[in-house]
Amino acid sequence: MDTLAQLRAGRLAGAQRLALPCGLTEFPREIFALADSLEVLDLSGNALDSLPDDFGRLHKLRVLFCSNNRFTTLPESIGQCRQLDIVGFKANRIRAVPSNALPPSLRWLILTDNAIEALPVSLGACARMQKLMLAGNRLSALPDSMASLQSLELLRISANAFETVPSWLLSLPRLSWLAVSGNPFCERAEHDVAASTAIPQVDWRRLALGAKLGEGASGVIYQAALGAKDGEGQDGEGNGRKRPVAVKLFKGAVTSDGWPHSEMAASLAAGLHPNLVSAQGQIKGHPDGTDGLLMALVDPAFRNLAGPPSFASCTRDVYSPDAKWSLPAAHRMAQGIASAMAHLHAHGIVHGDLYAHNILFEADGTALLGDFGAAAMTGSLGVAQSLALQRLEVRAFGCLLEELAERCDAAGPLPDGLQKLAKRCLQLDVGARPSFSELETALAGASV
Repeated sequence: MDTLAQLRAGRLAGAQRLALPCGLTEFPREIFALADSLEVLDLSGNALDSLPDDFGRLHKLRVLFCSNNRFTTLPESIGQCRQLDIVGFKANRIRAVPSNALPPSLRWLILTDNAIEALPVSLGACARMQKLMLAGNRLSALPDSMASLQSLELLRISANAFETVPSWLLSLPRLSWLAVSGNPFCERAEHDVAASTAIPQVDWRRLALGAKLGEGASGVIYQAALGAKDGEGQDGEGNGRKRPVAVKLFKGAVTSDGWPHSEMAASLAAGLHPNLVSAQGQIKGHPDGTDGLLMALVDPAFRNLAGPPSFASCTRDVYSPDAKWSLPAAHRMAQGIASAMAHLHAHGIVHGDLYAHNILFEADGTALLGDFGAAAMTGSLGVAQSLALQRLEVRAFGCLLEELAERCDAAGPLPDGLQKLAKRCLQLDVGARPSFSELETALAGASV
């Protein structure tokens, strides 16, 4: 018996979680029978365009997902649920967000891939808000009331219509992960870089695709073999030599971080660095017109430093319970990532997603920063705004330093100098934080 049938037969009494991806066109009112227990409701993947006016009867509801439906307005009735912590309405047709649709209890709001042109002033009353996902809409401004969101740590406003970054946004004390690519001011910079950078072109026909290595929101990564150009690298029998590489093929749709073409532009503009998973060229001639990047094949000895945030951790990565490393390894990871970030900032690029789950590492502490999905080029912004964007990422690095310190297998914490460095990165005054070039120098001179 499927879940909907069980619900209608009264067999789910006391359920705390309920998921109904079953082609619904109307809200099943039998859900209200679970009002005294239901905490997580997932109605994603249906054909719903409304919720009942008495939706607030679900008084224990903490998590609501209604992604991939047909809503054109964020339902006002969800504002009645005073314990809602997470709300997700990704990939609907939402144009309007009524002021009373946002309960002040919200900590995480997902409105990615809709058609929203404006947000209500009431958003500023959501004092607990830590994570706000707004990529892929039609926003050109944010309500000034959001300046009161002092707990906001992650914001995605990529793929919208912003001509610049709101000045108050860059002074929010805890904002650490900001994605702004795919807006007019970034697209101008992308175009300028593309016009002035000699980007190696790789013919698709030279590639022999192998095993799938991984998949993210923006694309799929494969192992591949790259053949030599005609007449080059031939052996004695005229056979072209092949070298192992990695290939990322983009999906083309907007993601929670923004447009894949913005990721590709930033990846190519970043150039090479020993602590980056760098792009080596742009793939041309795919039979389906798919965009792609050629990258170095990472040694399988590397592994992810952590997993992405969970519902409970919200903005902080989730580490394996047995994640441990030596003091020298932790120091080397920190130094390598600081060097990679200094390199990106020197090239007018902000990463936007400086997280342990985007870092690969070896046991000796060699680290590689990857995933440019939230990266943006800042060449069209003024110096002050560019520097402020960079200092936001410094706070993300401070979080990383704390996490590395917590998992050192030494008897004590990281050396006092590195502890002080982490505190400087995490200070609430954005402008007083050090630059990544300063951090790189400080780490190079620190003893372990």
